[in-house]
Amino acid sequence: MRKPVILITGANGEIGQGLIKAIAKRGDSNIVALDLDSLDSKVKPMVRDAVTANILDTNILERINAKYEISAIYHLAAILSTRAEFSPHIAHDVNVGGTLNLLKIAVEQASSQGKAVKFFFPSSIAVYGMGGREEKENSGAVTEDQYCRPETMYGCNKLYCEHLGRYYSKYYQRLSAVSSGGMIDFRAIRFPGLISSDTVPSGGTSDYGPEMIHAVAQGEPYACFVRPDTTMPFMTMPDAISAMESLMKADAQSLTRTVYHISSFSVSAQDFADKISNLYNKSEIFFKVSDKRQAIVDSWPAELNDVAARKDWGWKPGFDFDTAFDNYLVPEINKRYGE
Repeated sequence: MRKPVILITGANGEIGQGLIKAIAKRGDSNIVALDLDSLDSKVKPMVRDAVTANILDTNILERINAKYEISAIYHLAAILSTRAEFSPHIAHDVNVGGTLNLLKIAVEQASSQGKAVKFFFPSSIAVYGMGGREEKENSGAVTEDQYCRPETMYGCNKLYCEHLGRYYSKYYQRLSAVSSGGMIDFRAIRFPGLISSDTVPSGGTSDYGPEMIHAVAQGEPYACFVRPDTTMPFMTMPDAISAMESLMKADAQSLTRTVYHISSFSVSAQDFADKISNLYNKSEIFFKVSDKRQAIVDSWPAELNDVAARKDWGWKPGFDFDTAFDNYLVPEINKRYGE
């Protein structure tokens, strides 16, 4: 018999490592972790199998598919926003092609098991396109159905994959004699900027906040690439992991959408700089604006209306801006860098 597991792609990333720790904490080590790089030694003992491979390698994916009975897929692997702008064709191949590969496996697993396979997809605030600074400032709190006109390849990839997930969940092979709709239980969260104490940011355009914290904690100067007044929503990694687990546990009948966005607090780059300067006396933070990266952040909402997530599956952040620093970031980052 095949062994029942949870499959996590992109397992070595910020979200992947946090998710592995959360699943292991509840006593479950039946995880197959897949990543392009070798799994971090701190989380490797927490998984059943760590596979080093590209999500475009269909041979490896088919081996996993044949060996295991997959109850849920967390498809976290992606080329992030900044790198995707430099290599848009590669980003499309990985972000869209890789998602299609995983959806195919989910369908095959559902067919063999005779029940729907849950599929979690981490989308992004990058799916929005505000049209510039003025529209952003006048838009108010944005809902999931507004301004879905991304200006980056990463945002385009994420939005398209949301639609693929909806298609595979509800409409897959709808013209066949026997429709295959309902074989995948696709659920997605559009995350804002994520802040983690455990992992150093790795190429996201929203990473100026966490980059600032990690740099200053190590006694290094930080040149922020956006204007001081640049505002967007953020949340801590523990809240992101908690949200993923809450959404995946929610009764399907209570969900009115396949895609939700959430946030914990909306703050400016200057808010970050002021907070960090108050906490670290020797901080050296200055602003060196990259016009191109600034334009990308200006296309994202300053605030999100996440009432749907709060109503449908009880989303509620555990941290606001102050408690994120006082109760999570500062204690953990200081331990990390030996303060």
